[in-house]
Amino acid sequence: MQICIRQTVRLLLLVAACAGLLRAQGAPPAAPIHVKVVVVTMFERGEDTGDAPGEYQLWVEREHLDRVLPLAAGYHHVRLNKDGVLGILTGVGTAKAAASVMAVGLDPRFDLSKAYWIIAGIGGGDPADVSLGSAVWANHVIDADLAYEIDAREIPADWPTGYVPLRRTTPYEQPVRSELEGELYTLNPDLVSWAFRLTQNVSLADSDGLRAMRARFAGYPNALKPPFVTQGDTMSGSTFWHGAKMDEWANAWTRYYTGGQGNYMIAGMEDTGTLQALTFLSQAGRADLRRVLVLRTVSNYDRQPPGVTAAESLKGLTTGYSGYMQALEAAETVGDKVVRDLVEHWSERESTIPH
Repeated sequence: MQICIRQTVRLLLLVAACAGLLRAQGAPPAAPIHVKVVVVTMFERGEDTGDAPGEYQLWVEREHLDRVLPLAAGYHHVRLNKDGVLGILTGVGTAKAAASVMAVGLDPRFDLSKAYWIIAGIGGGDPADVSLGSAVWANHVIDADLAYEIDAREIPADWPTGYVPLRRTTPYEQPVRSELEGELYTLNPDLVSWAFRLTQNVSLADSDGLRAMRARFAGYPNALKPPFVTQGDTMSGSTFWHGAKMDEWANAWTRYYTGGQGNYMIAGMEDTGTLQALTFLSQAGRADLRRVLVLRTVSNYDRQPPGVTAAESLKGLTTGYSGYMQALEAAETVGDKVVRDLVEHWSERESTIPH
């Protein structure tokens, strides 16, 4: 009798399990979340909220990115608000950025086909073009890593730098290769110009400390200005470089790859990794590369002030950036004006890219 009872119980459990499986298989999959804007940040100093901020925290708090969604395949969980704004934290460096953005882009929970992407981070600015706390909307993103390099102690006397373009034998050798391998990304010029016009009069945070640091750059009129919003080009590389000679190289490298049309203004680390992932996702129909913006804000200068060596200047950066908090504020304040416009005019922005 006990054997029969056990067999009956097992049979009932098996039937229940099969019925549950059939119901699960027959249930329609959950509809993906239609994302309007993705805000991409790169580093955070601690928690997402409530402590000393990195690039992510101000967005989380002010955009009310309250819904936390795990992202096992990425660096950090993602956050969503009720308006369809998704915030992601990629981790530092091009490799983490590419991997994290790809993880989000391939996640079936999200429909990103109409989403706008705003890459918002801080960086080192060229004092010839920008001041501390300023914001730069990128026309081009140039890669600083893809190159040949000879140690500076061994370069020929007539070479201006030890960096040589891939597949070339001398610095800045012409012609520039027609088929590049990630050295240059050109953003949608109409969208960039629209974002700049929308935000060019945004008031940016200043301080006595910034004014004192700017005053050290006598002979650089733009470096002496209060923070402002502009358009220019950014350089992306995982090596944190610094100094007047490297600044000269960054400007020349930018002119080389943009056919003389670009103007290097600010350096970051992750943007080429993010843009490479978005390029692949766009090819797969998972994102739209025409809807991508890069905003970098100036936390420090990329070279030493007059009368100081590059090594002395770099040593000062290891203890903190003079424009750190103002740059974080500028990234969120300027970027959020674009986010709010996209969300509030979504009935138009979904189908028509601003120009």
